[in-house]
Amino acid sequence: MCYTCGCGKPDDNMGDSKNITNKTFEEAAKAAGETPEEAKKNALKLLKKVLKEEK
Repeated sequence: MCYTCGCGKPDDNMGDSKNITNKTFEEAAKAAGETPEEAKKNALKLLKKVLKEEK
């Protein structure tokens, strides 16, 4: 869940499958035909853009 709350535990969904974990990125990457690392980089790129626009 650490991608959601910042707990520092990227594989722990804290009992709720809706939280973002490494498994989330693995599943999304598989669906897009890319590696989990690529999915994370793409998410980071978009997040930076979105957060910049929200300021």
